[in-house]
Amino acid sequence: MIDSLPKDKKIVLFDGVCNLCNGFVDKIIAKDKNDVFRFASLQSDIGIEIQKHLQLNPEQLDSVILYEPGVAYYHKSQAALRIINEFGGAWKLLQVFRILPKFVNDAVYNFVAKYRYKWFGQKETCRMPTPEERAKFLG
Repeated sequence: MIDSLPKDKKIVLFDGVCNLCNGFVDKIIAKDKNDVFRFASLQSDIGIEIQKHLQLNPEQLDSVILYEPGVAYYHKSQAALRIINEFGGAWKLLQVFRILPKFVNDAVYNFVAKYRYKWFGQKETCRMPTPEERAKFLG
């Protein structure tokens, strides 16, 4: 299944039941004018397979992962900042946070991740793409 992933797309793995994460996916889709991204929930079969391929623990569902097949993968704050960089415009100003040490950015990321369900809630099931979005989702 890994071999069938699109090589020319950046793949975003997200917590499919997290309202904050789903809101982020909605924002990415809205800003993805150049059709750069594809999506899969961390809980999906393809999401689990990608995590295992990257030698990550699929039991830890507290991080967004940006996977660029054949290039690299990023998680937590690095993934979020790289995704936001693709938005262009004023969003690029957030790249200033990349000058901070990764452990600082990840500490903030981890704090939000720890309380995301409490602050933003969660769904009973993973996000289902609309018919218009379906081509952007893997698996």
